[in-house]
Amino acid sequence: MREKQVESKLVKAVKAAGGICPKLVSPGMNGMPDRLVLLPGGRVVFVEVKTPGKLPRPLQERRHEQLRRLGFRVAVLDDPEQIPEILEETEASRQPEEQREQPRGEEEQHAEE
Repeated sequence: MREKQVESKLVKAVKAAGGICPKLVSPGMNGMPDRLVLLPGGRVVFVEVKTPGKLPRPLQERRHEQLRRLGFRVAVLDDPEQIPEILEETEASRQPEEQREQPRGEEEQHAEE
């Protein structure tokens, strides 16, 4: 199985879970993960997609560690069987409602003007 096939299965699973999975393009910042998984409820995980059995390059490993130090989850995916586990772990890392900033209503924004 090719990396592209694994990536396609991830995108489909995220959509089925009600989320989006944009491909990351980061000019000037090499080593960023391939995908950003955004799920309902403010759940976020960066996903590095690899061909089955392949490992991230050293630069990718350093970038993953940098993101983790900033408090982000980073997963390495090389087998479609890992997708449910990645999504479940992301669900478990969900921020409690009271810790997330809620979008301001239109009324609040106009009241300040």
